[in-house]
Amino acid sequence: MYVLPTPSTQPTEPSVTLWDLIATAAHEHPDRVLFSDDYGRSLTTEQFRDAAERVAAGLRLRTGQVVSWQLPTVLEAPVLLAALARVGVVQNPLVAILRESEIGLITRQVSPELLIVPRVWRGFAHGDMVRGLDAEVVGLDLEALGSGRAELRLPMGDPATLPPPPTDPTEVRWLYFSSGTTAAPKGAQHTDLSVIASSSALTDALGLGDGDVYPIAWAYPHIGGASVTAAILRRGGRLVLFDSFDPAATVERMAVHRPTVLGSATPFFRAYLDAQHRKASDPLFPALRAFVNGGAAIPPDMIDELAGTFGVRHLSNSWGLTEFPCATALAGDDPGAKVGTVGRPASGVRVRVVDGELRLQGPQCFAGYLDSTLDAAAFDADGWFRTGDLGTLDAGFVSVAGRLKEIIIRNAENISALEVENALRRHRDVVDAAVVGVPDARTGERVCAVLVTRPGVELTLKDIAAHCRIEGLARYKTPEQLETVTALPRNAMGKVLKQQLQAHIGQGGDGPR
Repeated sequence: MYVLPTPSTQPTEPSVTLWDLIATAAHEHPDRVLFSDDYGRSLTTEQFRDAAERVAAGLRLRTGQVVSWQLPTVLEAPVLLAALARVGVVQNPLVAILRESEIGLITRQVSPELLIVPRVWRGFAHGDMVRGLDAEVVGLDLEALGSGRAELRLPMGDPATLPPPPTDPTEVRWLYFSSGTTAAPKGAQHTDLSVIASSSALTDALGLGDGDVYPIAWAYPHIGGASVTAAILRRGGRLVLFDSFDPAATVERMAVHRPTVLGSATPFFRAYLDAQHRKASDPLFPALRAFVNGGAAIPPDMIDELAGTFGVRHLSNSWGLTEFPCATALAGDDPGAKVGTVGRPASGVRVRVVDGELRLQGPQCFAGYLDSTLDAAAFDADGWFRTGDLGTLDAGFVSVAGRLKEIIIRNAENISALEVENALRRHRDVVDAAVVGVPDARTGERVCAVLVTRPGVELTLKDIAAHCRIEGLARYKTPEQLETVTALPRNAMGKVLKQQLQAHIGQGGDGPR
């Protein structure tokens, strides 16, 4: 089931495993703090290595075993990830917000022998959810974290019982699933080699290293969790883990750690700005040197506001996919940096544009889908990964215009939904925006904007049209229909469910509303 693709898609980085990085960091910098979390706990590199070995022994892990795990962003997550890497199991990290439907679909594909979940987390009984699955279940008592007890809530054993660590970084040891906004999630197979290679965008463009403190409140089981872990193991720095994000309280708790790097998407940046404005002239993040963005492009006016408020010009914007994480990165101190792009290709990555589609080759490319029948459509005849993203390449800088499947065709003209969304998000009264195509008898499709506005604000199509003119958007791209909602529907991975929006709007309407 776990078969690597043809050599044309193989990564070619130096032969080190993730466990090699952990062991080396523990030997060379044993007292360097590697992880902290919001519960007052921390681990040095030596403590991290030792804890991972004890957990691997406590779980009685076997090389080649398939293990699915679902944990929030707390200290137990990276320790478990490292424990599985120590033995060389095939691990399938799952974000904590997935529920019965997604878990059932994924585990039917993966067939894990072991499934590790919290017994109860944030009032939801994960243990009950997975009880009927055909796998051994280990339930963790993470609810006790609030009691102030410092010990890791993971089984522990004698490391002397462990087999030797894995040595081949090209073996498939990671199964990550795409978000599945338009189809069932697809399992992407990764190797230690591809995961480690994906950390280059952070180490190169962001300059992550010794002395850096990076709080993260996003889901650690995303592939970004393994990528950023590899980055700090390679170059230094400390991750501070937050299992939830409250725009007011979490930002204040992050500030206590004196972060040097903050991320990672527009809602987070808005919260940092609002928190600083509440503090007036008292700097909330006096050690801050950089912002990192890994989601949708940040509006230029927000970039200016961040720079003016925090005095930080370094904003590293990146682009990638589950299949090809951290493909590019924009270094804020790059003298040739082009605003609005996602930066230059990361180390070893090559980018080309074919019929408007961005295609990639590089060491972080996945090793094929779990369902191998999907591989033929994923790669072109020359072995380039077909991203499904539209974009351009200009003087070495990559720009992303949207998904190939999210193009609206109006009067035979292609319209990028992402381009229109970015323009709408720059309206001062728009909190969030999505753009979809709605069938139209006259034009084939019309552009429909679905907006979340600031409380008490009502926008009209006339308001939106005026804003789009100011933004310089071509008239044929301007929304012809407007819907407002209290929140955009998103899947468990946080991506907007555009098919659900289209169903809500209604197919085949008579015209603009």
